[in-house]
Amino acid sequence: MKNPLGNFCFVLHSHLPYIKKAGVWPFGEEWLLEGMLETYLPLLDVLEQLRDEKIPYKIVVGITPILAEQLADDYFKKRFEEFVSDKIRRSNFDIEKFTNRHQNDYRHLAELYKHSFEKILDSFRNRYNRNIVAAFRKLQDEGYVEIITSAATHGYLPLLSRDSSVYAQLKIGIDIHKKHFGKKPKGIWLPECAYRPEKFVQITKNESYRKPAIDEFLAGEGLEYFIVDSRAISGGAAFSGWKRNGVYGDIKSPVIDYSKKTGKTTMLPYLTKSGVAAFGRNFETGLQVWSGEMGYPADGNYREFHKKDCDSGLQYWKITSTKIDLGLKEIYNPGNVSSRINENSDHFNWLVESTLSVFSKDSGNEGIVVAPYDTELLGHWWFEGIEWLRQVLIKISQNPNVELTTLSEYLKNHPPEYVAEIPESSWGDGGGHYVWLNSQTNWLWTYIHDAEVQMEDIAGIFSRKEILPDSDEARALKQASRELLLLQSSDWPFLITTKQANEYATERFILHYNRFCRIVLALKDNTVSNGEFLEFLKLTEEIDGAFSDIDFRKFSRREPEKRSEQ
Repeated sequence: MKNPLGNFCFVLHSHLPYIKKAGVWPFGEEWLLEGMLETYLPLLDVLEQLRDEKIPYKIVVGITPILAEQLADDYFKKRFEEFVSDKIRRSNFDIEKFTNRHQNDYRHLAELYKHSFEKILDSFRNRYNRNIVAAFRKLQDEGYVEIITSAATHGYLPLLSRDSSVYAQLKIGIDIHKKHFGKKPKGIWLPECAYRPEKFVQITKNESYRKPAIDEFLAGEGLEYFIVDSRAISGGAAFSGWKRNGVYGDIKSPVIDYSKKTGKTTMLPYLTKSGVAAFGRNFETGLQVWSGEMGYPADGNYREFHKKDCDSGLQYWKITSTKIDLGLKEIYNPGNVSSRINENSDHFNWLVESTLSVFSKDSGNEGIVVAPYDTELLGHWWFEGIEWLRQVLIKISQNPNVELTTLSEYLKNHPPEYVAEIPESSWGDGGGHYVWLNSQTNWLWTYIHDAEVQMEDIAGIFSRKEILPDSDEARALKQASRELLLLQSSDWPFLITTKQANEYATERFILHYNRFCRIVLALKDNTVSNGEFLEFLKLTEEIDGAFSDIDFRKFSRREPEKRSEQ
């Protein structure tokens, strides 16, 4: 029987933007296919293996609604089988190439890849019946995994101008979650951990309107908790996250003084005024995995992500050093990796225990270390990360001083005693919004805000009409709603700011805006039954067809308009 010093919870946030029929490589569908191959399926294998080995683990896994929709889409199931079959073909090509060159070490790696690809494809077809979402749901129903939700398309909520959009992003996200996982979520990963406190907006010179805090929307939907960045709880400098090359191109981080401490700790959750609890991510454990310079993934023995074979695209090199050019990388040696993973997982287990021990000694409380990471960091970016996660779950489950838990379970056993006012914040550099709102992305928000108002107008007009479910008007209203949600995805400004896929994100954003405007114009002009428009609508539905039961009425106006003085 454990008598723990405190609790620990992994929170894995799984998200990719909507990419169906929107490019393949280097940007587009391959993002999801790689995520399935390198992260989601290996993660499922590990979680099921631990269950079968009777390891009493607990973990929180967030799956965004837009990701769940894509994973459940038969189109992507077929594309995945094609994708992995091509990977097997590429590994066979490399095996023959390296055999002819007498490069036995490279040939051995190619053989390992082939075996891994074949195993994952077999698991996808036969173990999981081509249904990743159902496999996670089964682990949820068995009590091992707590699955949380997010906003529908990962919209950056604090920068949306209309509360109708905030509500729709959250409400539709929760509805989609229930559709896929069979129950209402208890928690939510706010996109980019971005939070907005209550605000007051002037309507006239003497009147103002109160915009509710984000947590009030969550309370209205019965959610119990959300997660924020460390700084939003404890103050101090915000953690910069995963990147190796300083500022984002010519976009500088604003100079903001976050040195003032709040006296609060991320070792405890805090209630907001609405009654929803806020957990802060633990800085020390976060640094060990997120840092591309000093964290575990920077170990020179681990596989280098960025260098790929010019023929097959497979990765045969190790990091060697984070400070050398790709051309100087040495060959990856799997034999040198096991001891490093074991050492890193031992260190993490020790770090969690020591962190809880210090807090218990200082406060007398049984705290919690919350360790949130992007799921795709494990397996995809950090090749060895899935095995590291497996070892950590085993070691912490066997540690008498640490209790593995889910966040809702912790809240049930340790109801929060303190209230905190969460400041406007995110996980981004500087702790504010600049990664998503800056000189490179200002123009996106002008278009988003315009579309939000147009959608409210359309929702107002057609909510007063009788709309037949299968009518052209109903189809157009649904598609306008989808396009607005897709337009609001936080991925587009993020990809522009970070220069990861600037042109692609810009093109996608403009495409969704143009589709939205064309649909709204047809609705206003009563031309939705025009033959040319119906052809456009059919094609658009085939591409941007997520959220099949979406209700445009969720975008109805929720706040008064500014009025001129009389």
